[in-house]
Amino acid sequence: MAAAPVSAVIPCFNCAETIERAVSSVVSQTLPPAELFLVDDGSDDRGESLRRLTTIRERYKGSLQLEIIRMGKNSGPSAARNAGWEAATQPCIAFLDADDVWHPRKIEIQHAWMEAHQDVALTSGYPCIWTEEGDPVAPLPDRWSVREVSKKILLFSNRFHTSSVMLRRSLPYRFRQGMNYCEDYLLWLQIVCNGHKACRIDLPLAFLFKPHFGGVGLSGNVWRLSKGEMKAIRTIREEGLIGGSARLFLTIYIFLKYIRRFVISLFSGRLFSGGVDRSTEHV
Repeated sequence: MAAAPVSAVIPCFNCAETIERAVSSVVSQTLPPAELFLVDDGSDDRGESLRRLTTIRERYKGSLQLEIIRMGKNSGPSAARNAGWEAATQPCIAFLDADDVWHPRKIEIQHAWMEAHQDVALTSGYPCIWTEEGDPVAPLPDRWSVREVSKKILLFSNRFHTSSVMLRRSLPYRFRQGMNYCEDYLLWLQIVCNGHKACRIDLPLAFLFKPHFGGVGLSGNVWRLSKGEMKAIRTIREEGLIGGSARLFLTIYIFLKYIRRFVISLFSGRLFSGGVDRSTEHV
């Protein structure tokens, strides 16, 4: 079976209940990636996640080149993604979280577009909340728009969700280890602020099973999420990518966004009404 020259990376921590669903969405791609790395980030569920990963590897060994990378200890999603990045052999890398899924045409569409636009270093679709009405295998339109995400836009709003991102393996940056909130946002900022081109494809290429704000897990703590954004802005200031006045203005702006997110989190149940929802964006 033909495969795209793409390495897929899934960080895994205590993921026994969701990882099979995520891997199935990779295997069922209309154009699957050439390889898939499942990075066990020191799961502490008495070996349940590792056993599930091993079972999955055996099940799909005839369909996909699948490798398990075991981290010595739990080091966070940044370290796990970086481990997969370092092991990757293909020119493009696509990330997927263990509790998310891809649309079946995700790799086919995204890789073809990046092949046709070699000047673009990073692309993303938009993520949707999965509901009974928001079917992750629903047909996609024949035509769609693609928009460049400039430095100015990205500084004010994270337009990329990790589970829908594809980037060039040759990029010299990595996820900031030890940073569990907005480590992905910091990476996108470093890429774009250093002059690399990034674009967003106006298609639902990834599906989430919880709201981005007010849900369980890392994304549930809106204050820590906002502090992570502030740290990302501070880091690119320290790297000389923005000025001091810009950092001050953006810090105030992020705090105002925190207030808005906190209100949204109080009514997060509304995110699950009405089918597919784009409210997972950092706005």
